[in-house]
Amino acid sequence: MPPALLSRLSTDKLSLVRVSEVWRFPVKSMLGQPQDHALLEPGGVLGDRGYAVVDRSDGKVASAKNPRKWRALLSCRAELVDEPSAGEPPPPARITLPDGTMVTSDDADVDAVLSRFLGRDVALATTAPQGATFEETWPNIDGMAPAEFIDSTRARVDDDESVSDLALGLAAPPGSFFDLAAVHLVTTSTLATLRSLEPASTFAVARFRPNFVIETDDDGFLENQWVGATVRLGADASVNVMMPTMRCVMTTLAQGDLPEDRGVLRAAAGHNRVEISGLGHWACVGAYAGVVTTGIISTGDSVEV
Repeated sequence: MPPALLSRLSTDKLSLVRVSEVWRFPVKSMLGQPQDHALLEPGGVLGDRGYAVVDRSDGKVASAKNPRKWRALLSCRAELVDEPSAGEPPPPARITLPDGTMVTSDDADVDAVLSRFLGRDVALATTAPQGATFEETWPNIDGMAPAEFIDSTRARVDDDESVSDLALGLAAPPGSFFDLAAVHLVTTSTLATLRSLEPASTFAVARFRPNFVIETDDDGFLENQWVGATVRLGADASVNVMMPTMRCVMTTLAQGDLPEDRGVLRAAAGHNRVEISGLGHWACVGAYAGVVTTGIISTGDSVEV
């Protein structure tokens, strides 16, 4: 790593405060659970994205990144009924639909309930099919992604917006349901910077679905400077920052108490368009990381870079 960057990272270490939030999302694209603590395993936060909905018609993993098909997933809330155990299958997930209906992953009719709600023939799975793909819609927002990437991955066009068919989990363990990498973190400095630049939009943590929110008294898009660095979270766990997190249409969708707001993605494209090595320039918020050492991470834990 260049000496100048190492010097800056050493300075930044002094301004990092703590892990302020820990999140787990038991079912891909559904609302998740804030946690007091989580076990970071080689495959990511234990229990995170342990389940996903799979479309029986084409085998694709359902993702709200294609909101025309799967927007309704973000109106569902998922929680694990028990704490997961390392080396064991995930415990059952309890899914609450927007009308209050509850169904658990081990219920005999779970697939039927979800199929009726989503209007498609689906199955709830715990392992991604080999060669799994998902669909991503590219809203017409200047600068959110390289035109060359969109053109080269386009599967079709819906309502004047391109839809790509993308491989799942290129930097994650086989069989997992992560879009790209197993760990995602974001700093409060990044969210605060976006709020100050675009006060009309709400840059809530829930829009960005991180595993860890890092509280810092610094300013700016701090994570961009961490690429290639190791971040220690608590006493034992650490991750290696791989790249800034490229943002998608999901950040703009209504979820929980948050309204639909494309200004969120326009802000990232306008103020934090970052070059990803070999992939061009992308609208980014947060960072993707891989696991270096495992351990329990709790809210309030110290953070070092």
